[in-house]
Amino acid sequence: MTLPIEAVLPALKQALSQRDEAVLEAPPGAGKTTLVPPALLDAPWLEGGRIILLEPRRLAARAAAERMAQLLGEQTGQTVGYRVRLDSRISGQTRIEVVTEGILTRMLQADPALEGVGLIIFDEFHERSLDADLGLALALQGRTLFREQLPLKLLVMSATLEGERLAALLNDAPIIRSEGRLHPVAIRYGDPFLPMEDLQAGLPARVCSVVARALAEESGSLLVFLPGQAEIRRVQEALESLPECGNDVRIAPLYGDLDLARQREAIEPAPPGRRKIVLATDIAETSLTIEGVRVVIDSGLHRQPRFDAGAGMSRLHTRRISRASSVQRAGRAGRTEAGVCYRLWSEDQQAQLIPVTPPAIEQADLLPLMLQLHCWGAADPAELDWLDPPPAGPCARARELLLALGALAPAGQGWKLTEHGEAMARLPLHPRLAHMLLMARARGLARPACRIAALLGERDPLNTPEADIQLRLQRLNGGGKGGRWQRLRRQAQAFLDLIGDDGGDFSADARSTGYLLACAYPERIARRRAPGEVIYRLANGRAASLQETDPLRRHEWLVVAGLGGRAGQATDRIFLAAECDPALFGEELAELVREQEVIRWDGREDALLAERQHRIGALVMAREPLREIPPGRGCEVLCEQIRRRGLELLSWNAELRNWQARVQLLRELEAGSDAWPDVSDTGLLASLEDWLGPFLDGLRSLKQLKALDLGRILRARLSWEQQQALDELAPERLRVPSGSRIRIDYRQRPPVLAVRLQEMFGCAETPRIAGGRIALQLHLLSPAQRPLQVTQDLGGFWQSSYRQVQKDMKGRYPKHHWPDDPLAATPSARTTRKG
Repeated sequence: MTLPIEAVLPALKQALSQRDEAVLEAPPGAGKTTLVPPALLDAPWLEGGRIILLEPRRLAARAAAERMAQLLGEQTGQTVGYRVRLDSRISGQTRIEVVTEGILTRMLQADPALEGVGLIIFDEFHERSLDADLGLALALQGRTLFREQLPLKLLVMSATLEGERLAALLNDAPIIRSEGRLHPVAIRYGDPFLPMEDLQAGLPARVCSVVARALAEESGSLLVFLPGQAEIRRVQEALESLPECGNDVRIAPLYGDLDLARQREAIEPAPPGRRKIVLATDIAETSLTIEGVRVVIDSGLHRQPRFDAGAGMSRLHTRRISRASSVQRAGRAGRTEAGVCYRLWSEDQQAQLIPVTPPAIEQADLLPLMLQLHCWGAADPAELDWLDPPPAGPCARARELLLALGALAPAGQGWKLTEHGEAMARLPLHPRLAHMLLMARARGLARPACRIAALLGERDPLNTPEADIQLRLQRLNGGGKGGRWQRLRRQAQAFLDLIGDDGGDFSADARSTGYLLACAYPERIARRRAPGEVIYRLANGRAASLQETDPLRRHEWLVVAGLGGRAGQATDRIFLAAECDPALFGEELAELVREQEVIRWDGREDALLAERQHRIGALVMAREPLREIPPGRGCEVLCEQIRRRGLELLSWNAELRNWQARVQLLRELEAGSDAWPDVSDTGLLASLEDWLGPFLDGLRSLKQLKALDLGRILRARLSWEQQQALDELAPERLRVPSGSRIRIDYRQRPPVLAVRLQEMFGCAETPRIAGGRIALQLHLLSPAQRPLQVTQDLGGFWQSSYRQVQKDMKGRYPKHHWPDDPLAATPSARTTRKG
């Protein structure tokens, strides 16, 4: 059978003979994974060197190696071999090595030139895993810096790819496209997507309905794409009770944590006369050929880890797939014959899917990447070429954690990798677990630490709501039987082989287990919020809860290894933890304890709190009051509190507010100069430290703050000359014709003089201030102190409106003096006629 990729192999060979880079785009089923590497083995430019083929998953790597070996009529480990975590089939005659992406990174760290390797093939690059992006960046720089003789060629292959962007990164590499699928696939759409929660809850019933329909309408085996293991289990249980799934139908799950034997069962063709239903995660989206499948049922969902910086952990998010993923999934139905894809969403919604899945580098935990970059010697990711550079914020947070784990140390203006960090980078584990194993070996706890690392690297093997990791360790050390427990023991032994067996015991008491978990997750040390509660506060500030019935709740201190919850949720759920002996903080974990002087405002007491605290992150272990507050610290906290709550915290009164307005008026008149200070609320808040700061030392309460003589403090901002000018240009009071000294209200614009009308008799012009530049606004009042007229033109008032006011007031207040000629009348502060 001829595969589509064979048509472009000559063009690919020519491109690689002329260039050191190439991009190959080929749809699912084209045969690129298994046909391209063998086709290039005899290329003259390879000169007998090896080809490294990168696959994103262990299952795909094994399957690709086995298929290529089969095509060559050999066993794996001869011409074609593979290397994945805890398993390899490589010999001296191996020329095609199929490896998972993390292994390439370690190969490059050990030998940046990759001597003896002529070509690296990045398969399924569209998945944009973190290791693939890192591997490509390191390979590009490594061959530039260290490859002087035979060039290292790079080939990037994908089913769907932003070919032009990638080609630009690879020195404008040629793009070879394999058009068309081997067999056609009919697409059948279903009902529209429901809201995510409803869709997940009703997924088993919806899938079963479509499976029953497909079994009736189509021949061949079925591949069902589901977001995760939980959905696979629920759908499998539902299908097993479906009448259509009789003895002639076999149901096979397929996901990454499944043991190898069961993974092979899912991939192999169904026995003659039987059909198979494979329930798979997106592990089956690319690379794998599942024999006999010609029907795909796509839930349209997948589960992606996204790093939550606030919680310091990756959360699994269920999301709708991209259009590119939907095309790849549908292609699984047409690999061996014409097929059908049932989509659990409408045709209109297909166009609404995002084009491609965002790359992991934008949303993943960057701690492993940053450790590898520092090991490479690139403290700044910008030193390398990336298709999408890692974001600066997550890189900085990852670097901080590496410092906390002792992997980095300050060096001049930057950082350097410590010996401990180099040892961490050599271990094929997440940096947290690598740190834990190295610390364990130094304390004779290597064996239990390796078993803990094995448990933490896999899904929880124990079906119990109790979170205590000791229960898992006891089962692992004792009678835990079955493939999963055996695999965990093999993995633990492999870790032990890497770090060296210290001869200790495999079992560990609860105290040692708590210590080991705290090494890996120092920011997840947790303390119960209050006696009897199941809610704990973590050292990173987050809250997390145990189940009400969990025996661990009796412990005040825990170390949390497994958390769950939705982004934005106030309290996470604790799935895996160990008790933590607080005595560890004075001994083995003493380096985590920080002594800190805390000066802050206590809102309940409205007072300054000053104490020395012993802390692990956000957790306060002990505290003692500070007798003396360091100079400036109290001022800083008090100023912050005033800015937050406003200047009304100080002892303002109407007179002082009027003074403030007088100064501001003159400042406005002198716009563009600094003749007068800015005493507006905004200006005062901005300069608190300058004018109020000197008076704050020693103050500890709101009561003391309000007792300050604010008027004296503010008036001291003016020089003696300014104070004189203020009284002259913006006097607090104005003498009116009656002889009274009336307060001017400067808080209004223009300033207001509220005065009884009789006191202004004889005054022909409106009083003015500021050297005559501003006419006051007169509020001429009745005997009852109510405004009769508001004016800035007193002369005009006497000539016009006064007559009507006189007429009204004579009837209302007949005992008061309402002269016909107010300019000739004697002003008086008295309210009635004499005698």
